[in-house]
Order: sequence, then structure tokens, then C-alpha cells
Amino acid sequence: MSTPWDKAASTFRSDLAAAVPTETLRALHKIVPWRHALIVLRQLVVLVAAVIVILAYSDLWYAWVPASIVIGFVIFDFTVLVHEVVHEVVVADRKSAWHRVLGHLYALPSGLSCSQFTRWHLDHHDHLGTDDADPKRHYLTPKIVTRSYKALYLTAALFPIYFRAARAAARDYPADLTRRIAWERRAAILLHLAIPALLWWQLGYMAALQLHLLPVFVVFPVAFTLNRLGQHYDIDPEDPAQWGTVMRPSPLLWDRIFLWSNYHLEHHYFPRVPMYHLPALHRALKPFFDERKMRRRTYGGLLFDWLVRNRTPHTRW
Repeated sequence: MSTPWDKAASTFRSDLAAAVPTETLRALHKIVPWRHALIVLRQLVVLVAAVIVILAYSDLWYAWVPASIVIGFVIFDFTVLVHEVVHEVVVADRKSAWHRVLGHLYALPSGLSCSQFTRWHLDHHDHLGTDDADPKRHYLTPKIVTRSYKALYLTAALFPIYFRAARAAARDYPADLTRRIAWERRAAILLHLAIPALLWWQLGYMAALQLHLLPVFVVFPVAFTLNRLGQHYDIDPEDPAQWGTVMRPSPLLWDRIFLWSNYHLEHHYFPRVPMYHLPALHRALKPFFDERKMRRRTYGGLLFDWLVRNRTPHTRW
């Protein structure tokens, strides 16, 4: 059944087809499970290394502070891994049990319900560009356009804001889905209560602070909000092809930090391209972007527009 986004995208699909040759597009859609596994392994190695640094140098702020920041971004990146599961691009078999198992495992570190994230995110794809049917735009985008309120999204206040939005979006979900979401959320909450309690009991309050509380409640909101600024806040409402933000490639920094989720508009064009192929997709789409004079943004520039210039989300900045 045609969705609002399908209808809107029909206005530029032929231009996309002309920009990216069929063979190139077929190669970009190829799912390589071992690449996904290596990315997960890399994330775990980085996480373990940061934990070791904190345990070894817990009294040196210039060692443990960067390590806590790293942990916070690794935790955020589990939401990107959930996103891969939602689009069923971890393994080639879309119905594989791996997608279900990994989805729940990836969701726990960031406190998400995999079931709700799946419904929420797919609704976002289907209804991109609408004011009321896109749950991200309708429930999560700040309606109070002031610097002080926007700044709350960079703090632990993000959690009640997000869960209030998720609860509002779930009002019309089927009862069985609502029950499943509730159980998954309880499990995530229990985990995030148990981890700092265990750390405090075994290693002291500083270990709980450095290894869990600061990464989750201070760093994660910054990572989440910064990543979201690069999605659909600076757009051209009159051109469906520009209902997302084109981010400037950053192979040595943001590509690695955000696991290529900074190529968000490209993902909406072709949602079943795995994350590790998105930089190549961006390069293939360069003629399309240039033809439409779509400017590349940076996170620093978006953050300046967001907080200093106080731009309204989902408008042309």
C-alpha cells in the first residue's frame, strides 16, 4: 500500500535512478554479515578499552573523562545497531531469528524497547514529511522553540521527554504490542538500575559514576541530540528530496563515531542499504545532490543554528 512518503518520493525517483546505476545500487544493497559482526566486535573492544582505562586511572580526570565520553557514544551506537535490525540488513534472510535476538540485545544498553523502536521508526519512514503521522516529528521534535527548552535535549531531561513521546505514540498500538513494549522497557530499566548498583557495591560510587551514570545520563543525550540534528531539522519543506539534511562526509570522525548514521537522508532514499555501504551511496548520489544544489552541513554548523540562531526544526536553515 502506498505511503505518504512513497507518494512524495515518486516526484524524484526517476532522478535517483538516473544518478545511481542499477549495478551500483545492487552492489550497495548487498548484505555482508561478517562486516556487521566486525563492527560490533570493534564497538565491544572500544568499550572494554574505555572500561580498563577508567579502572586503571580512576583518579586522573584527563584519563577517565574521555573514557566515560567514549562509553557514552558506544552506548548510543547500539541504537544504530538496532536500526540495522529494524531494516533487516544484518543477515540476508529477512526472517532470520538473528534479527529478533540481536534487536533485543542491542536495545538493552540504550534502554530502548526493540518492539517500539521498530514500530516508531517504520512509521517515521512511511510518514516522513507529515506533521502528525510521523511520530518523531509529531511527538519528539520540540514544539517550544526557545534556546533553554532545546538545551534540555542535551541533558538527562531527554529521557522523560523521549519516553513521554514514546508513550503518546503507543496509544493507538495493538494491545499485544503495548504489552510487549512494557515488558521490554521493564527489562531495560531493571538493567540500568542493576548496573550502577552493582558497580557502587563492588567498586564504589566513583566507579558507578564514571562507568555508567555519566556515560548514560550526560554523554548519551548529547550524542542522541547531535545525531538527530543531522536528520530532518534543516530541510526544504517544498522539495521532498530535501526532507532530510545532507551531512558533509567525515570518514575519520563522525562516520566512525556514529557508525555512518550521519548519512540519514541517503538512508531514507534507500532504507535497505546497510550502514557500511552508506558512504559509497553518498558518493554515488553526488550528482543528484549537486543538481539540486543541496548543501552539505556539519554538526558544528547545525548546533550553532539550533542553539545560537534558534532555528525552527523542519524548516530551511
